[in-house]
Amino acid sequence: MKNLLIILTFIFTGTVFTCAQEKHSIVIDFKGIKSNNGNLYIAIYNEEESFLKNPIKGTIVKIEDKKASITLKDIPTGVYAISAFHDSNNNNKLDTNFLGIPKEPIGMSNGATGFMGAPKYRDAKFKVTKDTKLTIALK
Repeated sequence: MKNLLIILTFIFTGTVFTCAQEKHSIVIDFKGIKSNNGNLYIAIYNEEESFLKNPIKGTIVKIEDKKASITLKDIPTGVYAISAFHDSNNNNKLDTNFLGIPKEPIGMSNGATGFMGAPKYRDAKFKVTKDTKLTIALK
């Protein structure tokens, strides 16, 4: 009986460990790009407190023929949100007006938009449990 409990413990621990280490890819296609100027900046977040402040991963994508896509690899199972902006004047930052409203096109996962402020994590979040494909519209 004692040996059976030990074996079951090892099997259960191994199953939990394997599930916790599962990694996936997120393929993102961007639409609404109006020019080939500049680059597309993409960031992925995994918690509300860091949303739009401190991404877990970020990348820059070149725009060709007013199109862009990227595959984010090795993303563990979990809940995430993605933000992107088109740095159309190629100055390596998101330009805003005096109120902080973006002057360059931005996009969020789930099409999240802000009302009287930035979009919220709860509106942009999505679950990754397998390889995932998203389309993000820039506006």
